[in-house]
Amino acid sequence: MKQTIIRNGLLIDGNGGEPKQHHIVVIEGNTIRYVGEEASFLATGEEVIIDAQGGAILPGFIDTHVHMMMEFSPIAERLATPFSYMYYKAAQYLKATLDAGVTSVRDALGTDLGVKKAVDDGLIPGPRLQLSINALTITGGHGDGYTVSGNTLDILPSNYPGMPHGLCDGVEEVRKKTREMLRAGAEVIKVHATGGVLSATDHPEFTQFSLEELKVIVEEGQFRKGVKVMAHAQGAEGIKNAVRAGVHSIEHGIFIDDEAIELMLENGTFLVPTLLAPVAVLETAAQTGMPDTAVQKSKEVIQHHVESFRKAYNAGVKIAMGTDAGVMKHGTNLRELGLMVDAGMTPMDAIITSTKSAAECLGWEQQVGTLETGKLADIIVVKGNPLENIHSLSNNDLIQLVMKDGKVEKSLL
Repeated sequence: MKQTIIRNGLLIDGNGGEPKQHHIVVIEGNTIRYVGEEASFLATGEEVIIDAQGGAILPGFIDTHVHMMMEFSPIAERLATPFSYMYYKAAQYLKATLDAGVTSVRDALGTDLGVKKAVDDGLIPGPRLQLSINALTITGGHGDGYTVSGNTLDILPSNYPGMPHGLCDGVEEVRKKTREMLRAGAEVIKVHATGGVLSATDHPEFTQFSLEELKVIVEEGQFRKGVKVMAHAQGAEGIKNAVRAGVHSIEHGIFIDDEAIELMLENGTFLVPTLLAPVAVLETAAQTGMPDTAVQKSKEVIQHHVESFRKAYNAGVKIAMGTDAGVMKHGTNLRELGLMVDAGMTPMDAIITSTKSAAECLGWEQQVGTLETGKLADIIVVKGNPLENIHSLSNNDLIQLVMKDGKVEKSLL
C-alpha cells in the first residue's frame, strides 16, 4: 500500500511538547506509520508527498458538544419545514464541521443512528460521531418544549423511530428512559441536570433531577454497557449533584463554585465549557429568532461563565473543548479556542484541550487526539502558527488540509 508523507511544516502533535520543525507524518491506509525527523525516515521515492508549505501540522480537532441535526432558527421557519428536510441540512452541517478541521464530535442530542451509519459507510462526509441520541429531562425542565402559551414545540423533532423522547420523572421512569436511549444506539447518555439558557420555563441555576435519579442514570449507562454520562449542568447545585452521582463530564458549568471544583478534581470529572454558546446567542439573536428569555439569560450568565472557566482551569480541572454548535453555525467551532485563551488558557493548552484531552473525554484516546504511530490518520494542516495567533483557527480558509481516517477530505494546498 502506497504511503503518504506530510512534510515541510511545524509539527504540533497534541501532547503539549515543543513544536518540531523538519518532522514528518507518514500515513499508510488509515493509520499513522511514522512521526519523527524527516532525516531518519527511509523513503522509497514512491510515496505521495503533501507539502504543508510551512504551515502547522496538527491532529484533527475534536468538539465534544455539538448538535449536528440543527442550527437554531425562528419558530415560524421550523413549523414550515418538512420533517425529512433536516437530514439534508445535516449533511451540510457535517461537511462544514469537517472543513473547519474538526474530525471527531460528540453529539449532545438530536442525531440518530442512521446519520452515524451514513457517515461511517461513506454516504456523506462528516466527522467521526459519538451519539447520545436524545437528552433526558424533567417535566418543565430544560429540554421540555412546553411554552408559556401552553403549546409544546421542541427545538428538534423527537419521538420518531430511532429517536425516543427524553422526558422522564422519578427513578423508574428515568431508568426506563435511559434504557431506551441505549437501545436506540446511545454511546453516551446525556442528561439535563439543571435549567438552561434556551428554555423558556426555567433558569440555568434551577436544579433538575434528584441525586437518586442521577445515580440511576449513571448506573444504567456505566454498569450495564460501560456508557458514560454527560450532564448539561449550569447551576452550582446541579453541577455538584451530577458529579456526586458519577457523571463523566459537566457541560457548560456556568456557575461552578469552589466545592464543585473540589468534587470534580476528586472524581476526575471533565468540564466542557462551551464558552461560545452564550456569545453566539447574543450575536445571532435577531437573525435566528432567539427568544427574548434566551437573550436576557445569556446577558446574565456570560461573565459568570468566563469566571467559572478560569477558576476551574487554574485549579487543574480536566477540560475538553466543546462548543454547543447548532446553537450557532456549524463550522465556526474553532472560535472556542480563542475564547478559552482570552479567558486565561495558554494557546498550547487550548490545542491539547481540543485534541488529546477531548479524545480522552470521548474514550477514544487510543485511536485519535495526538499524532502518534499506530493511531488513526486524523490530521490537519493550518496556515501559519496557531500558537502565535490562536484566533486564526476560526478562519476556515486557513485550514489548508483535513485528513480523516487517512482520506483527504479537504485540500487547499
